[in-house]
Amino acid sequence: MKRFLLLTWLLLAAIPARADLNIVIDEGVSGALPIAVVPFKTSGQLPVDVTALVAADLKRSGLFDPLPQDRMLAKPSRPEDVQLQNWRAADVDNLVVGEITQVEGGSYNIRFHLIDVYRGKQVIGYDVPATQNGLRSGAHRVADFVFQALTGQRGVFNTRIAYITANGQPGQRTFELIVADADGHDPRAVVRSGEPLMSPAWSPDRRKMAYVAFDDGESAIFIHELRSGVARELVRKPGINGAPAWSPDGSKIAAALSFGGDPEIYVMNVDGTGERRITNSSAIDTEPTWSPDGQKIAFTSDRGGQPQIYEVDLASGDTRRLTFEGRSNARAQYSPDGKNLILVNLDEQGYRIGVQELDTRQMRILSRGPLDESPSFAPNGRVIMYARQGGQLATATTDGRVRQTLSQQGTVREPAWSPYLN
Repeated sequence: MKRFLLLTWLLLAAIPARADLNIVIDEGVSGALPIAVVPFKTSGQLPVDVTALVAADLKRSGLFDPLPQDRMLAKPSRPEDVQLQNWRAADVDNLVVGEITQVEGGSYNIRFHLIDVYRGKQVIGYDVPATQNGLRSGAHRVADFVFQALTGQRGVFNTRIAYITANGQPGQRTFELIVADADGHDPRAVVRSGEPLMSPAWSPDRRKMAYVAFDDGESAIFIHELRSGVARELVRKPGINGAPAWSPDGSKIAAALSFGGDPEIYVMNVDGTGERRITNSSAIDTEPTWSPDGQKIAFTSDRGGQPQIYEVDLASGDTRRLTFEGRSNARAQYSPDGKNLILVNLDEQGYRIGVQELDTRQMRILSRGPLDESPSFAPNGRVIMYARQGGQLATATTDGRVRQTLSQQGTVREPAWSPYLN
């Protein structure tokens, strides 16, 4: 453990930034909503092109089709300067205008307005403060406001993602735990190891990351403070120490441990105390995930002969099977509203990502397979991210209408989408 912690501290200064993920929209919504994001007025050169970021976010959602700037007949920055006929002639439904001003201390204020072109009225208008280093985040917040105003759903452009990369030849690979913006920008390796890293899991406050690391072939679960870079060992017992999952209130960790024989689900406090065994079977029980209310844990078990998803009530201990469709189901996660599960479904077409309604048990397959894995919900529950064959990440909306591929050099696996930073 001491050797691993020393390595983590040394890498705080030594790990370079990685290449951004390259995002390709494979499939968008037919008839995406026309929108124009007019270049925001500024008093000087900015380190970030806020306008381009807002437009790129909206386009990446697959729901909007931003008008190219060279097709804009005018470039107003305030609602009173907008000539609606210019935008109606360009078949634009909605218009975003704004200006960015520098304030005392070197920070900025992004003032923007969303205008309904055909109704001729303002939909929303906000001031978004941003530091010089936080202009990208400010741009993502603007896109989030616009997205929510036009769709009724909270945006996820200002969230983050984590994933594992592996580079090098077998036997000489380097594994990294990467944290990046949701658009793939600013990827940072927070942990690097010559042995596998697995199962990154965000804390509910987005300040910590739990993950599995190996040292001389032995596994352990660590909790990493993202701001300070300090990693501490949570649990290291003989056998498997895997699949950490945070409780919704951030006070507990569920994990799969096999020190007593077969892998079982355990729950413990985040300081490693108060260990409690949740499952008790002769089968393999693993991959726990908490319900949003913290009252239940779903997990993968082969107690019925093939891996399926089961759910245990933490108060009563009652356990029920949740999945029945396909040869097997694994790696489940509850949707933020607790109404659905995403999971890896195996059928004749291979391993694909599915979403199952808990009330009706209806399953909808979202990916094409044949070797898709590790699905993770965005915090709005509208989009999922998963790993594809060949070491690429991909996203899909839960209705299956918008799909994207995110690629980077090396093998990329086990994505985890961050919660909102409230």
